Amino acid sequence: MNEMTGDDRRLPPALADVARVAFDYDDGEGIDFEPYAAFDSAEETTGWLRQWTGNPELDGAAYRVFGQDGTGGLAAVWYARPGRPLAEQPVVFMGSEGECGVVAGNLSDFLWVLADGTGPLEAVLYDEHGARPDPALTALAERHATTPRRPAADIITEARAAFPAFAEDIEELCR
Repeated sequence: MNEMTGDDRRLPPALADVARVAFDYDDGEGIDFEPYAAFDSAEETTGWLRQWTGNPELDGAAYRVFGQDGTGGLAAVWYARPGRPLAEQPVVFMGSEGECGVVAGNLSDFLWVLADGTGPLEAVLYDEHGARPDPALTALAERHATTPRRPAADIITEARAAFPAFAEDIEELCR
């Protein structure tokens, strides 16, 4: 099976809980992230990917968009591990200015990234990821995570190493 199923549009419980969190950006000191209450539809995702890349031949079947930053850059689960459950797929971010990258190797690690005070945009834009633990997000990660707690910097470094060609592969799709 090379694609996630079209009816796989319900947020997993962990992302549903994230969607209920009010993220405080606080003039650049917080997490610039607005989670969605549901994944974008297949049509919305395809439209976004075509617009982002300028490539009208693409479809968005490999992505489940679940949030954005304040400029409209999108966070998504990327179906990069065929046959594996949604929770085991990496989380990626594609920014409004063309920046893109892998944020976490799976949803559980993504929860720890958030708990450590780093959002999808910050994970991709910046190389330094100082810890700013958030008690509410830490409690959320403790409830849902199946991977051990680690600093966001370590998780992001691991994810980049696991999928080193993501940004280059996306760039090759651009027209």
